[in-house]
Amino acid sequence: MRNLAALSWRIRPDALIRYGAFLLDWRRFLSAGGKAEVLDFFPCLFDKTSTTGIDTHYFHQAIWAFRQVRQSGAARHIDVASDVNFVGLLTTITDVVFVDIRPLLVRIPNYHGVSASVTCLPFADGSLASLSCMHVLEHIGLGRYGDPIDPRGPEKACREIARVLQPGGNAYVSVPIGRARVCFNGQRVFAVSEVRALFASLELHDMAIVDVPGNFIDHVAPESVDIREAEGGSDFGLGMFRFGKPIPISHPR
Repeated sequence: MRNLAALSWRIRPDALIRYGAFLLDWRRFLSAGGKAEVLDFFPCLFDKTSTTGIDTHYFHQAIWAFRQVRQSGAARHIDVASDVNFVGLLTTITDVVFVDIRPLLVRIPNYHGVSASVTCLPFADGSLASLSCMHVLEHIGLGRYGDPIDPRGPEKACREIARVLQPGGNAYVSVPIGRARVCFNGQRVFAVSEVRALFASLELHDMAIVDVPGNFIDHVAPESVDIREAEGGSDFGLGMFRFGKPIPISHPR
């Protein structure tokens, strides 16, 4: 099954050629005195690359959000359904509560998992100082991860994030940006103006992007973002936003 999986998991015309090269490498290994049985083969046919590849969205957003949380000095951080590797790293600098409809069941220091939805967060109004929701909102309501079908899913999720954030608190959010559309049931792509409208009750303090070719650009002006579909073999970038809830101004009597 492992032998066949290398050919079937990714349909590529060069798979058979690469399998031939794999067999030649095996023969060289045996000739050099190594031992490797056929039934123990584990062909990895597509890893001989000239450079190390990354998923530019997840790579850059993890660095950006981790730096933001660390610089904030938050003693407790809530993450809603972001990449679990990012969540694990956060536990090295603060206490983390991870919220997801598919709970992460691990036992590590400074971690607590909660089974809940971003559209109905189990926190009181204005109770959270630090919250992240990275590469998540675009999926809400499309059923991809077992959540209910709901065309208004992102709006409900953003209202919940704004509801639970305390005055002066920070919410770190990322979503695909570009030509606004729904790619059912994979994801949505948002215009930057849509994201700002979804969080109209919060203030945008900082923004960064990953453009279509995969370049990270920090501290961008929202009105200057121009994602074009013809670049880099893709048709959307990533927007990373740090929103804050305004602190009410008290007027002296």
